[in-house]
Amino acid sequence: MHDHMLNLKQITKIYKTQGETITALNQVDLDIAQGEFVAIMGRSGSGKSTMLNILGCMDKPTSGQYQLAGKDVSVLGDDELSQIRNDHIGFVFQGFHLLPRLTALENVMVPLRYATDAKQKNGEKRAKKLLDKVGLGERLHHMPNEMSGGQIQRVAIARSLINEPEVLLADEPTGNLDSAISQQIIDLLKELNQAGQTIVMVTHEPDIAENAGRTIHFLDGKIVA
Repeated sequence: MHDHMLNLKQITKIYKTQGETITALNQVDLDIAQGEFVAIMGRSGSGKSTMLNILGCMDKPTSGQYQLAGKDVSVLGDDELSQIRNDHIGFVFQGFHLLPRLTALENVMVPLRYATDAKQKNGEKRAKKLLDKVGLGERLHHMPNEMSGGQIQRVAIARSLINEPEVLLADEPTGNLDSAISQQIIDLLKELNQAGQTIVMVTHEPDIAENAGRTIHFLDGKIVA
């Protein structure tokens, strides 16, 4: 057990584009405990997406230290980061990112292709169980074009959990959904969180953020509240 599931110290991220230097994150300190549900808010360009990319090991900080479940990931190379992403982190995106030619069940099993042998074991059984958990036990063999937006997002959430990640990162998970379906997705995330899942969610909607246990506001690359 790690009290501090995510621990960031003095994280700075600087981008250089066309001779211009942009500080996307400016010496950010952040602690997220195991089992927390945290929302990240901020206007466009405030640093929240960069923060999510660093938390998800899709981007490296320019300076500072990032520990995930007690392991310093800020010093790892690309291959090791890719392994960490696959083994320890689940991703849910606004755009779903399901593969159109695969069924719901096959989509959920995609991350297993890159998983350890231990996690591949009983993969199909686990995938069916997860689809059941998100209320889609009857839709295993449906294609994405045979499902609603809300159902597709639930398939995406099941897929994000197949490798039993320590952390679930959700980037605007309700962004493309109407308010009733959005609430269903949020209820599902809350249910997962109550079962012990650590969740970090980026959203621009205050009413969605209210469902998290804690909300962090970014402005100009810094946490302001």
